[in-house]
Amino acid sequence: MPSFAIRQAMVDAMRRMLDLSLSQGTSGNISVRSAAGFLVTPSGIPAEQLGPDDLVEMDFEGRYDHPLAPSSEWRFHRDILAARPELGAVVHAHPPYATGFAICGLEIPAVHYMIAMAGGPTIRCAPYAPYGTQRLSDLALEALEGRGACLLANHGMIATGPNLSKAMWLAVEVEALCRQYAVALQVGTPIVLSDAEVAETVERFKSYGPREKSSQ
Repeated sequence: MPSFAIRQAMVDAMRRMLDLSLSQGTSGNISVRSAAGFLVTPSGIPAEQLGPDDLVEMDFEGRYDHPLAPSSEWRFHRDILAARPELGAVVHAHPPYATGFAICGLEIPAVHYMIAMAGGPTIRCAPYAPYGTQRLSDLALEALEGRGACLLANHGMIATGPNLSKAMWLAVEVEALCRQYAVALQVGTPIVLSDAEVAETVERFKSYGPREKSSQ
């Protein structure tokens, strides 16, 4: 069974998403890989009411033994973690700027070097599919190919990471980048960095971002 510390970290992250305006009400969900499969936040419980025991552990067949139902988006959490063994956590949110671009079906181009944090010269926007469906999961996986984050058309955003702290960090950075891009579009014509410039930064970013504390 996943440790209490992991469960509490997920609860804290859900509440932090509210504080950072990354989600509202009962929107947004988080998953973390576990020995048996993955832990995912439950459906329909506001973050301020969420407790460590409310998190639902599922296997990769979609089975669970818990009185609460898992998030309606459990399919893309499962499929992302199953397809990407290097990932340990998935964060899904509806922040205003990222969701604004998603509503327009627009990807985010390389208007700032921090785009490299997501693994490439764009943050793609997956085509629309109804929430909670296998179709949405399939489209999200395509948009995440070679990337750590994507937008979901008319919906929101997904950020991933090797652990929860890095997935949360990426979610915050993606929303900041979307906000900066929105401002730049109002000011003038954003200058887009070349793929080569972004590739150089991707390499430099392999040692960037939050690091786990040493146990020594």
